This record gives sequence, C-alpha cells and structure tokens, in this order.
Amino acid sequence: MKPEPVISLQNITVVRDGVVVLKDVDWDIHPGDDWVLFGANGSGKTTLLEVVSSYLFPTRGTASILGEQLGRTDARELRSRIGYVGPAPARLVRAQLPAIEIVVTGLHASFVDTRWHEYHDADWDWAHACLDQLDATHLRDRRFSTLSEGEKKRVLIARSLMTRPELLLLDEPGSGLDLGARERLIASLDRLSSHTDAPPIILVTHHVEEIPTRFDKVLLLSGGQVVGSGSPQDVLTADTLSRTYGLPMQVQHDAGRWRAWSAPDRRGPTPGSRD
Repeated sequence: MKPEPVISLQNITVVRDGVVVLKDVDWDIHPGDDWVLFGANGSGKTTLLEVVSSYLFPTRGTASILGEQLGRTDARELRSRIGYVGPAPARLVRAQLPAIEIVVTGLHASFVDTRWHEYHDADWDWAHACLDQLDATHLRDRRFSTLSEGEKKRVLIARSLMTRPELLLLDEPGSGLDLGARERLIASLDRLSSHTDAPPIILVTHHVEEIPTRFDKVLLLSGGQVVGSGSPQDVLTADTLSRTYGLPMQVQHDAGRWRAWSAPDRRGPTPGSRD
C-alpha cells in the first residue's frame, strides 16, 4: 500500500487583487519523493511554495501539509516541521559567525549568537553531520562573510536540516551562482537526496540545467496552471517548454542532466528584411 502523501493539494486556487495567480492545482508528494517545481518567472512557483510552507492560505481548495489541513491546525507548529531556504534567511545571518555556528543556530530558528541558547554535544555533532551531508565540512570554521555565494547556499541548506525537518523547501538556491558553484551545489543536493533519512525535497527553479540527477519528478507551471506533472522525461519536452515560454524550444537529456535552448527559426528572413 502506498504511504499517505506528505503534501496533498486539491483544486488549489489563489486570487490576489482580483488576479488569479494559481488555478485548480492538484499535487501529491509522497515520502521519498524529490520534486522540481519548474516554470518561467511569474508562473506561480513562489505562490505555490507559500501554500506548501503554510504561509499562504488558498482562496479555494484543500491543502494538507504533513497530515494537517490548512485552516484546521496551528500553522506555527506546522512550520516548525518544515525546512526552508530562500533569499530572506541569507539577509538575516550574522556574517561574522563561523559556518558551524550558523548551522547549529538553526536548531532554534535563530540568527543570534550561540551564547543566547544552550547547545549540547549532540547538537554540535548533528551540525557537523548536516554540513557533511552537503559536502561542506571543510567550511565549518570559516566566517560566513568569507564564503562564496555557492558555499553560503550550502551552509544555509545544512542549517535548515538542524531540526530534522519532515519537508525541505529550496527556493531557487542556484540563483546568482557561477557555473562552478552551481555544479557543486547540484552535486551536494544529489548527495543529500541519497541519504535514506533525508526529507522529501521541493526544489524551485526555472533552469533545467539546475535539476539534480536524483530528482525524478517535476511539476511544471505556466500562467498559474499545471502544464505537466510526472517524470522529467514526460514533462520536460520540447512541446511543453515551447508552450510554456512562447517560443520554439529544444531539449536535451544526457547522463542524467538537462539542457534547453531556443530552436533556431529555419524559415529564413522575411522578403525585404535585413539579416
């Protein structure tokens, strides 16, 4: 028998200022699933992530998160069971602290110095283990301010694991990274996904090149609606991406990684036009 879903969304619709941002979204996430939430800017990815994280109640529809239905549970308690890494936490970090302290303070969802809370040996051991899961143990004694953007992202993801979350949400962690940092981050996410006790992960991106090899499910949004849901091979096709972005697209899948680019217009120049 298939286990109960970690996330179950039914007919989720969100209306803001009279504008339909999400419409009739259905989505089930089961234990062991690692999903990519994919779509162009303005497709509704961030809004859907707000629903999943319990920070936004849908206008219509039913949202069950970790077995609790939004509107019938204490959202504050529910949020303590969810790990989240996005642009906002990075701005709150005490940049003078070493990486290991940044990680361990995640236990109390705090960005203050460690002297303000009590930490036991087991907490520090777990903080080291969280860094190791992201292949970032060598960063433990480095001040956060001295880390590259990619290293900072890995430390913050490690921090989000301190509470042993039942669900992990990663909102465009590859944003702003150079090629090398992006590839190290992707390798770290594959490493994290390989752990048997890792929580289900939702990775938000709008670049197919950022999809780790172990993430085997994709939800594709366009205009606030689901365009496709399932394996990347079924969802990330030239047809679906062409419809999503409004221009001809080509897609390539090789050695578990993806690449997409706009297809050249082979019709030739319009008579009388300049090349």
